[in-house]
Amino acid sequence: MKTKIIKITPTDNVYVALTDLKKGEVLEGITLITDVPVKHKLAEDDLAVGDLVKMYGLTIGKAAIPIQRGEHITTFNVKHVAEVYGERKPQLTWHKPDISKFEHRTFQGFHRADGRVGTANYWLVIPMVFCENQNVDVIKNVLLDELGYGKTSQFQHYTQLLIQAYKNGGDITSFEYQETQQTANGRGLLFPQVDGIKFLTHTGGCGGTREDAQILCQLLAGYITHPNVAGATILSLGCQNAQVKILQEAINHIDANFSKPLYVFDQQAIGSEEAMLRQAIKQTFIGLTIANQAQRRAASLSHITLGVECGGSDGFSGISANPSVGYCADLLSALGGKVMLAEFPELCGVEQELINRCVSEELAHKFTSIQSAYASRAEAVGSGFDMNPSPGNIKDGLITDAMKSAGAAKKGGNSPINDVLDYTEQAQKSGLSLLCTPGNDAECTTGLAGSGANVIMFTTGLGNPMGNPICPVLKISSNTSLSEKMADIIDINAGTIITGEKTIVEMGEELLEYCIATASGEYIPKAVSLGHDDFIPWKRGVSL
Repeated sequence: MKTKIIKITPTDNVYVALTDLKKGEVLEGITLITDVPVKHKLAEDDLAVGDLVKMYGLTIGKAAIPIQRGEHITTFNVKHVAEVYGERKPQLTWHKPDISKFEHRTFQGFHRADGRVGTANYWLVIPMVFCENQNVDVIKNVLLDELGYGKTSQFQHYTQLLIQAYKNGGDITSFEYQETQQTANGRGLLFPQVDGIKFLTHTGGCGGTREDAQILCQLLAGYITHPNVAGATILSLGCQNAQVKILQEAINHIDANFSKPLYVFDQQAIGSEEAMLRQAIKQTFIGLTIANQAQRRAASLSHITLGVECGGSDGFSGISANPSVGYCADLLSALGGKVMLAEFPELCGVEQELINRCVSEELAHKFTSIQSAYASRAEAVGSGFDMNPSPGNIKDGLITDAMKSAGAAKKGGNSPINDVLDYTEQAQKSGLSLLCTPGNDAECTTGLAGSGANVIMFTTGLGNPMGNPICPVLKISSNTSLSEKMADIIDINAGTIITGEKTIVEMGEELLEYCIATASGEYIPKAVSLGHDDFIPWKRGVSL
């Protein structure tokens, strides 16, 4: 690493520290008057109280107290303030990336009756209400091992050895054991074309508002109709707010010619719990024999729907991992694929840029309406978007939401915005769409898959063990240290951009190669191997 600090755009008045800096160092003609930790920022010029702090060419805060040239930018001397947004000023000139390496490429996917192509082939077991979670767990416990989907964790062996040591009177405090891999149970898959059975337990379906029940049904419909899903088993109590009829209407809204196997069991109508479970297990088994008939076939890259997300971000995320994903997103958009940029609380301060990229006034208005309503709900309960950065974000250099958002938005690349989707709406148009979800990582990945993402790219600077039950999630680290420290959950290291080994273009193309291999089932992301099946529906309350 030759340089120690960089400025992102010429109009910025802060530099980013690429390594730990010491007071007294002279860099770019600036004498540091404080230490500056790696990933943090330092002032280029003296700033008076109220002066705006600029980064990525945007306002990311204002000086709360006088700040001297060469001083560390912190939460003590800078407070959140974001760019205001208004009418659309079209900026639709887009210089498409060079797609010559990819324009004739295909992936091997599962072709569905509705014309979409899956990157995996799963069977779902879903409760309509939390009252059925226990019964879903019963089905899970009896099917996974018997059908070959169960995994023997190294922690089971670890626990067995601890028990043995305890029984033998050994010293438990000094006991050590290391093993890093989960292994299949060794029985072999009875249905090799089925990637797994996924059990989407949740805490909703009743007791909340009718809107909660409606949205839950819409989300579940998105999963059932998803191209990565072959069919589903539904357990209903019968009396809950989330009625099966609402679910069926939501399914028909997405796919009027829905033809996948869908088996519904109503406990109150059937009576005996044992009878219901026997029926559900038998019918699920029959459904799996149907799902096992699917085969992967070649499909154009236009059938990939990429969801992009970040979690556990750091001060390098916006200059390495996120723009690399953004370049990959632009490649896919140019190839006719679909891309969804989510996490609306993390678009705070970049709204005007996104408004200008919308292809119509109607889309721009839909985006601003959703964004302003979301922000108002947050402010009404004393939790505005400015409270989005986590302690981990702040510790590693993201000190305001506007700073965090300016870097987070880089995941969406530079292409025109062809659609704006509210939560649970389906991605239908090629190119980039904005999808309203919280910044909350699990709620976001849940929403991206529910709106049709068949591959998700998840950038992180601090590390995050998130995944999704039906959509493969690729983890991209913003820095090399993280990729080495948490190699078990990180798929790709974008920290090579920070060290100067690769360019954003090179990394973006590498990410697309990973995307194609993942979509074909040739590369299994770490989150899939580790069974990170996070599923948390958003109740549309205030979640940042």
